[in-house]
Amino acid sequence: MKAKQLIMTMIDGFCMALADSVPGVSGGTVAFLMGFYDNFIGALNDLLTGNIEAKKKALIYLVKLGAGWVIGFLSSVLVLTAVFESHIYAISSLFIGFIIFAIPVVIYEERACLKEKLWTIFMTLLGAGGVFALSYFGTAGQAVILEHAGIGTYLYVFIAGAIAICAMVLPGISGSTLLLIFGLYLPIISAIKETLHFDLQYIPILFTFGIGIITGIVSIVRLIRTALEKWRAATVFFIIGMMIGSLYSVVMGATTLTDADKNPLGLEPLSFSTFNWIAFIIGGAIIGGLQFAGMSKSSKEAESA
Repeated sequence: MKAKQLIMTMIDGFCMALADSVPGVSGGTVAFLMGFYDNFIGALNDLLTGNIEAKKKALIYLVKLGAGWVIGFLSSVLVLTAVFESHIYAISSLFIGFIIFAIPVVIYEERACLKEKLWTIFMTLLGAGGVFALSYFGTAGQAVILEHAGIGTYLYVFIAGAIAICAMVLPGISGSTLLLIFGLYLPIISAIKETLHFDLQYIPILFTFGIGIITGIVSIVRLIRTALEKWRAATVFFIIGMMIGSLYSVVMGATTLTDADKNPLGLEPLSFSTFNWIAFIIGGAIIGGLQFAGMSKSSKEAESA
C-alpha cells in the first residue's frame, strides 16, 4: 500500500512538473484538477509553520511529490528546447488548449462557492488586467541574455524566480508564462539544459534563480492558504482572470524567440492562419484526462475512507 501511495504521489508531482515547465496552465492548476491541491498547500504551510510532527509528515509528502516533479521537469526540459523553436505555433496552440479547457473545469469544481459570492466576479477583471498589463508593458519579446550577467541581471532573475514560483503554486497563470513575459523562459530552460550537459557557466545564475524560488515559496504559501480559506470565491475569480489574461502572453510567445546570437527571429504572434487545431484539441484532451484522473482518485479515497 505504501509503495502504491509513493508511486501515486510521484505521478502527481510528475504531472505538476509537465505543467510548470511550459507556459500555459500552472502546476497548481494540475494539483487542483487532480484533487490534491489542498494537501499540497497544507503540506507547504505545515513545513513552514507546523509543529515537529506536522513538519515531518509534510516533509515526507513533499519529498515524494518533489521526486516526481524533478523527474518530470528534467524530462520536459530535455524535450522542450528541441521542439519549442521549430514548432512554436503548435506548442502555443497546445498551451491555449490547456488554458481554455481548464477554465470551465475550475469553474465547475468551485461552482458552490462562486455561486454564493457571485458579486466577487469583478476580481476576474483584475486578474486578467494584471496579467495583460505585465505582458503588454513588460519585457515580453526581449529575451534576457544570461551569459556574462551583471548585478542587475542577477537581481532581475532573483525577483522573476520569486514571482514565477508564486504563479506555479497558484492554480491559475503558469509560472512559465510569467517567465515568458519577463523574457526569461527560453534563457532559463536553455541554461538548465546546458548545465545538464556539464556547461557550468550557468550555475551561478541558476543558483540565484533557485534562491528566488525559495523566497517566493516562503512568502506566498501562507497568503494563499489564508486567501482560499477567508476569501475563496474572490481568490478563485482572480485566478480565473489570470488564466484568461495569460492567453495574450501565449499568443505573443513567438515574438520572444531569438537565434543563436540572441537576435530576435522576427516571428509574428500566433494568428488564425498559424493556429494548430490538432495541438489545441490535444491540450484539451490532456486537461480532460487530468480531470478524470482527479475524479477517479477522489472516488477511490472516498471508498477507502
